[in-house]
Amino acid sequence: MSDLSRHSPLPDLDPEQPASLTVRILLASMIVGVLVVVAGGTTWWLYSQKPGDQAARPAGPCPDTVLHVVAAPEIAPVVREAARTLNNGGDCGPIGVTAQEPAITASAPEQPDVWIPSSSAWLRISLVGGVEAYRIQGDPIARSPIVLAGPTTIAGKYATGDKTTWMQLMAGVAGHQIPAVTMPDPLHSSVGMLAVYAIQSAMAHSTPDAGIAQLRALTLRSRLKDASADPTALLEKVAAATDAKAVTNDVGVFPITEQQLTTYQRGGHTIALTGSFPSDGLIEADYPYAISTSTKHADLAERLRAAIGKPLLTEAGFRTYGMDHALALPERSDKLLAPAVQWAQYRTLAFQVLLLIDASGSMNKPAVDKAGRPTTKAGLLRQSGLAATELLGDETKVGMWFFNTPTPTSRPHTEVVPFGPITAKVGATSRRTAMATAINRYKAPNEAGTPLFQTILDARAAMRPRVQPNTITLVIVLTDGTDGESTFSMPKKTFLDRLAKAEDPKRPVPVIGVGFGPDADMGTLADIAKATDGKAIAAKNPADLASAMAKAFLAAHAPT
Repeated sequence: MSDLSRHSPLPDLDPEQPASLTVRILLASMIVGVLVVVAGGTTWWLYSQKPGDQAARPAGPCPDTVLHVVAAPEIAPVVREAARTLNNGGDCGPIGVTAQEPAITASAPEQPDVWIPSSSAWLRISLVGGVEAYRIQGDPIARSPIVLAGPTTIAGKYATGDKTTWMQLMAGVAGHQIPAVTMPDPLHSSVGMLAVYAIQSAMAHSTPDAGIAQLRALTLRSRLKDASADPTALLEKVAAATDAKAVTNDVGVFPITEQQLTTYQRGGHTIALTGSFPSDGLIEADYPYAISTSTKHADLAERLRAAIGKPLLTEAGFRTYGMDHALALPERSDKLLAPAVQWAQYRTLAFQVLLLIDASGSMNKPAVDKAGRPTTKAGLLRQSGLAATELLGDETKVGMWFFNTPTPTSRPHTEVVPFGPITAKVGATSRRTAMATAINRYKAPNEAGTPLFQTILDARAAMRPRVQPNTITLVIVLTDGTDGESTFSMPKKTFLDRLAKAEDPKRPVPVIGVGFGPDADMGTLADIAKATDGKAIAAKNPADLASAMAKAFLAAHAPT
């Protein structure tokens, strides 16, 4: 049974501490089981090799090592080459360099003498002491901006030259112009974590309404071909491919660092990749040189840093300077982790959704949108509803009812979009387009009652026979008031008794209730949520409707 009432779509992160215990426990729980060390620095040079050309690298501890260095896999070969100049030309000596993904180092029980992660953010997230455990002097030793890469044959669909935007990517995938978008796991990959933060920032700048921005970000998330890909594995897969069309449909567009793309391009592979910079959310992987405050070999650590010269870094595809207009990393780690967790926990499942939209007279009351423009509750619903229709994946079956009673003899609700697959036709258009058209034309009579209770009972009765295995069946209701002023009104106790009597544990139909405005009966919506294993979400300020709708979709897609 769905359990939407007993979880939150976002973790409760400590708002005061930049590297709070809550954040660290959260990180640890997310990365347990992924302790795979990429030893030997294979990530950096692998893309420049063709399949079968990889040479074996020496492995194993060196007995005379006194300075233990851990570096992100892509920069580890550069660090190792610099270390050889202090190790009498060999891999063994006083300096030992291990290539390891930052997520693994961040959760390790012991800290290295020197840590060079692929983002300064990991120092704030680390379970081994965070920024307090390290001394950082000067700028990062290297940088590499995140680019959107894809087969050159489809680059024109989402970019102009080497420029693109996250908004353009979102619109392209929502409109099916882009066949596939793949993302790394933001809880295990610097590229994934930084890309998600950049997407959130880009959408926030696209509109003054935070709810609409979140709906846009979720639109992209809901359309991903793969949301937990490993950048190294992606590039290996593309490098081994010979069919550009298959790569386009299976992998498509994906974020990686410019350094990773440059190294791949040097390999002369069959499938050519093109990279573009997202101008509305440019973000860089930076590589801080962090020296443990407890190391006894700080002087040797400083000598190693001096040996990592700009020519070595540039030759390996890194930048030694920051790009203009790149996003600054937030000081508080939860500002990175909260979007990453939300992104990682979102589930793409088969859904059956019946949307119930309040069309009573109170929806014509004046309201003000997030930009300060005067409108009505109905106007806000049209704006938010249009954004929400994009979130429904192509595997969704959906229908939509408006409920009101403009006359004493009116039925409690009207089917404005018949239930069925969202990609199927309704007349001459798709069901998704029919939904958008119906919401765009949405109007409420000035005088109309609110048959909320009867509509919910009828909706659950309509959806219960449609319940299927491995499919989430939901009723989402949006109302700005309470049950009343109609011939279908009934006492709350009567309604709840009928709701309980109709409950069927084998065919669950949770109700997600969005209370719109200060007059919404949140107490009753909470009772409905409890009785149906659903969720009640408040938007007391009408301008917060988009945020409430985003929370509703997150609740539906969050893990049980």
